Amino acid sequence: MIEAPGFFLTILAFVLVIGPLVFVHEMGHYLAGRWFGVKAEAFSIGFGHEVFGLTDKRGTRWKFGWLPLGGYVKFAGDMNPASQPDAAWLSLPAAERAQTFQAQPLWQRAIIVAAGPAVNFVLAVLILMGFALAYGESRTPAIAREIVPVSAAAKAGMQPGDRITALGGRSVRTFDEVQQYIQLRADQPLRVDFDRGGKAMSINAAIGSQTLRDRFGNEFKIGLLGIAPVKPVWMPVDLVDAPGVAIKRTGAIVTMMVDSIGQIVTGRRSVSELGGPLRIAKVSGEQLSLGVPELIGLIALVSINLGFINILPVPMLDGGHLFFYAIEAVRRRPVKPEVQEWAFRGGLVALLMLMMLVTFNDLGAFGLWKNLAGLIG
Repeated sequence: MIEAPGFFLTILAFVLVIGPLVFVHEMGHYLAGRWFGVKAEAFSIGFGHEVFGLTDKRGTRWKFGWLPLGGYVKFAGDMNPASQPDAAWLSLPAAERAQTFQAQPLWQRAIIVAAGPAVNFVLAVLILMGFALAYGESRTPAIAREIVPVSAAAKAGMQPGDRITALGGRSVRTFDEVQQYIQLRADQPLRVDFDRGGKAMSINAAIGSQTLRDRFGNEFKIGLLGIAPVKPVWMPVDLVDAPGVAIKRTGAIVTMMVDSIGQIVTGRRSVSELGGPLRIAKVSGEQLSLGVPELIGLIALVSINLGFINILPVPMLDGGHLFFYAIEAVRRRPVKPEVQEWAFRGGLVALLMLMMLVTFNDLGAFGLWKNLAGLIG
């Protein structure tokens, strides 16, 4: 039986996930800018027409836009997408110009831009620290207790007691790391390095696949090697070790994101798996219906996604600005304004096309296209 969360629960969960994450991201930019004496003219959660807001004593307008799919901080002097000085900036009085974003040294501008994604990663690490302290860390060794008959491992000649040491050339130590790597590689050939009685061995396996369906009707295709783990090992984590465990988990999630993007680019994974705001809303409602800890876990995952996406070197994103700053640092002079302007226009077009694609995918995940095809047929 499919258990779909209600519409209002989904909307509530989406607001609880996206709202705080956008606020935290923009607050990173705002606090870094304020630290360096840059005046913030506006701090907005959401885009478009202002629904309501207030102006503080520093002259910053704190407001909510009607489209709650992001946010922004507008610093004094930000008069074009590339944050380049123009005639209007040059006409400002010296005191006002000193408080603008463009007037700051390159390294300060880079820190202000990088602070947003950095805070997203910090938030995720803090959440994962809490989970590590509450539930401990899985340290089940990557040893095969048994080999599933007619599986990829069985066909490749693996035996009970084999300890996997690397997959596709990537070192693994725990069974969790084996699962994370294998699940992303359904129906793909893979080199498996393992230890058998102290002897290093290597085989090539054709990873199998399995389609799973959760209680909400979502289907997932995962890779299967076909080994059963030894008895699970969970170790308690103290306050000293928690940061390291959380950083390691964050790094593992980022690695999975990079792997997934690489597979989509190379055609080994369908672009239909890319999701946008509608799918995030759907998953948020499902996770909240499972419980608050599950929703908090999703917040950590989306926060890592938000931080990771924003550091990609794509114009219009924080990473695009940092890319141009890196060029400026090497060349000792900024890239020509017209070049940046065209780059940011191209970045905007690319982001709009991506938004259209993920929205198309999201609507497909809701079954819209199947229903329309049924009506037409």
